[in-house]
Amino acid sequence: MNGQSPASLTGNGITPVQQMVSSCSGAFITSLFVTPLDVVKIRLQAQKNPFPKGKCFVYCNGLMDHICVCENGNSKAWYKAPGHFSGTLDAFVKIVRHEGVQALWSGLPPTLVMAVPATVIYFTCYDQLHSLLRVRMGDYADNAPPLAGALARAGSATVISPLELIRTKLQAEKQSYSQVTHCIRSAVQTEGWRSLWRGFGPTLLRDVPFSAMYWYNYEKGKIWLCERYNTREPTFAITFTSGGVSGSIASIVTLPFDVVKTRRQVELGEGDAKKLSGQVSSSTISVMRRILTQDGIGALFAGFLPRLIKVAPACAIMISSYEFGKAFFRKYNQERELGPLHTSSS
Repeated sequence: MNGQSPASLTGNGITPVQQMVSSCSGAFITSLFVTPLDVVKIRLQAQKNPFPKGKCFVYCNGLMDHICVCENGNSKAWYKAPGHFSGTLDAFVKIVRHEGVQALWSGLPPTLVMAVPATVIYFTCYDQLHSLLRVRMGDYADNAPPLAGALARAGSATVISPLELIRTKLQAEKQSYSQVTHCIRSAVQTEGWRSLWRGFGPTLLRDVPFSAMYWYNYEKGKIWLCERYNTREPTFAITFTSGGVSGSIASIVTLPFDVVKTRRQVELGEGDAKKLSGQVSSSTISVMRRILTQDGIGALFAGFLPRLIKVAPACAIMISSYEFGKAFFRKYNQERELGPLHTSSS
């Protein structure tokens, strides 16, 4: 009767493969839009506070974190010596003029290698779990979005965490991709399989609450805006606004855990660069206690504005692109389903 078997379609009227394609395209579009902003931000930071040799900084374009190890005051891998920039707009102009437009997307390939599979797993799992939980939870269906978001994030973080650790080691120790196998084997032999999930605790502490709050606020905001503007299906503007607002709220609440995770990543990168990985503190609580002791409680909320500026547009672009892709495939499936019916009736 139709082009798709009933079992192959989800509650949203699209297949899991179509959900994967939608999330994959969303991750790619988000990276293209947000990466230039973070490149300029890092260049301005490096100009004002040059990174000392052997130190690390975290680079993130809204989808994926990267550890950059500095050599001769700068990161040799992605960033050249900082120029003389008077502001954000001046930095954009001079980078394009002296280094070419492609310099604004420095670090995009490793971002896509990590972000695309992580995003595909995360968004696809969320949609599948959300549809399943809404049916199973009955009167408590309103709690399905935060629960599905938390479970999906925990699952994707569990799968991706070893790859993140390997990537960090490769960048810190300047190894080639041909040495990945050796890197995995040596880590497992010296510290066991659990070593591949180092830093997993702070990741969950930040990302699981973030996802639970994000999806709850997103679904509620989307419904509220649809009712306000008398539309049955959310428009691109509605999903964009809901995603941006819910991402902002979640990023503010989970900021202390983001600070701990960033400090943890930097310490790991510096320890590997100096061959002192065994001396790097592994406890999330110890990192948080050290931050409170050395810098005070205000340090747990450091980077409030940069994180908000980065996360809000990234969440808005990602979710609106994802919803647009799902709407496209939903319409495509409906046309395939109705096509043979129209043909037989004629």
